[in-house]
Amino acid sequence: MAFEATILTLYPDMFPGPLGHSLSGRALEKGLWGLQTRQIRDYATDKHRSVDDTPAGGGAGMVLRADILARAIDDAATVEDPRPRILMSPRGRPLTQARAHELAEGPGAIIVCGRFEGVDQRVIDSRRLEEISIGDYILSGGEIGAITLLDAVVRLIPGVMGNMHSADTESFETGLLEHPQYTRPQEFEGMTIPEVLTSGNHKKIAEWQRQQAEELTQQRRPDLWDAYTRK
Repeated sequence: MAFEATILTLYPDMFPGPLGHSLSGRALEKGLWGLQTRQIRDYATDKHRSVDDTPAGGGAGMVLRADILARAIDDAATVEDPRPRILMSPRGRPLTQARAHELAEGPGAIIVCGRFEGVDQRVIDSRRLEEISIGDYILSGGEIGAITLLDAVVRLIPGVMGNMHSADTESFETGLLEHPQYTRPQEFEGMTIPEVLTSGNHKKIAEWQRQQAEELTQQRRPDLWDAYTRK
């Protein structure tokens, strides 16, 4: 069964967006993965199609109601649906390459795009929503996060990338940032391609690439370097 993503959102027109282009777009056309959206407002019961209310205990903003979102989730997937249920949330666990691989190997995902001040905790608990964050900053809603998550996942689905081996040395795949890349012309504004890369000595090239990856990781992501050295 192909990877199938179901998006619950107040803005279904935002999809597929960037996912309809390049690798993910071609894969979508080929049926290597599927995408459907559901309008959360369709599950409201009043004439204004209201989906939010004021936060209990007071405070600014509005909160997405548990009863309405629960109806949307239940209609999108049966209890037996094996797909993980994900809520894009700034308080979630950071999205990692390892989690992207796990999702790519599965049947798909049900992704809830939050808005306003957040989602009623009761629907998070009762529908077992896995909260995932794409970074330590706040967006207007979960849609951009969902697109980011899916882009990271879809490219890992077999058949999407022309050469899966091209992903083997990308940043985060080995625990290190990727080494610098070069191509023609040989000289650009007085700068030349490092001599080792044109030497034809594959052992020395691999050693240079590893050294560069390690130095970049130490300089730019000490957190990754610490995790890498503790393996």
